[in-house]
Amino acid sequence: MTMPVQHILTAVETLRGVAARTPMLTSAALNELLGRTVWVKAENQQRTGSFKLRGAYNAVANRREQERHQGVIGGSSGNHATALALAAREFGVPATVVVPGDLPAVKRQAIETLGARIVTYDRHSGRREALVHELAQRSKLTIVPSADHELVIAGAGTVGWEMLQEAPDLKSLLVPVGGGGLAAGTSVAATGHDPGLRVFGVEPASADDTHRSLRAGTRISIPPPVTIADGLGHREPARLPFAINQRLLAGVITIAEQEISAAMAHLFRHFRLVAEPSGAVAFAGLLRALPQLPDGPVGVVVSGGNVDWNTYRTQLDHTMPRTEYLPHAAPVLH
Repeated sequence: MTMPVQHILTAVETLRGVAARTPMLTSAALNELLGRTVWVKAENQQRTGSFKLRGAYNAVANRREQERHQGVIGGSSGNHATALALAAREFGVPATVVVPGDLPAVKRQAIETLGARIVTYDRHSGRREALVHELAQRSKLTIVPSADHELVIAGAGTVGWEMLQEAPDLKSLLVPVGGGGLAAGTSVAATGHDPGLRVFGVEPASADDTHRSLRAGTRISIPPPVTIADGLGHREPARLPFAINQRLLAGVITIAEQEISAAMAHLFRHFRLVAEPSGAVAFAGLLRALPQLPDGPVGVVVSGGNVDWNTYRTQLDHTMPRTEYLPHAAPVLH
């Protein structure tokens, strides 16, 4: 399966004046250390603190009024829930979000502030999608998935489209992979810009469902992952994004937990960016696999910044003293 790039261009217009056009940042010091130009897309500065607003709003906006009248519902590890809550509020409809019981406090508070109804499930034993469908059927709610919908993928793809408008000479682009919507949308945007541009997904080694699935040629389900990147703890890639990523994604880089913490420290040191662990994963992939990336400028998506202060402080306290010089880990690119 693939998606016309026109769907992303349509989403650009839908999101105009709603989603912030987040900054593209570069650091002379980092570029010198790495020996190449790196552009960072700061989606942690997006409304709701992550790229997820783009897909959620695009999906809600393009539903017929009678479809969203009763309300919308979505399952999420946190950021999509916040985005859906805001999108629903913009259209004056109720939102229900199904989230893990151990959702970080900063994400729960954001959802509550936006007025969404919260339903929790057990991250390790619960069946989130089954619960979403049950609640949707019971209350006649419209489901807005976090990744598994063309409108959501197209909205996420506006991240890559914006990057290529500002840095059209990028030779590779790195994005975090959870459900796979951001990777799929970015890959479509990249193909429409330059078929030779290579897009790589990055995921924690302990949550490598997309890596395993791409190698197997079919979606693989893994045990409940344990990772500090709570937004990427998926057990299986979403169906539509996976079909696109099979065709367009150049590969998946897997990273260790300590590399995520180091990436958070580097993002603060070089860009003064506060990234949540999931948001720092693509940058960790850059440090991990730089020698294997195509020569030339690299784009990296910092996908979110919704992190509890205690978590953020703990990660930086452990890693900041060791990040004055960049690590030279053996690259692992699959």
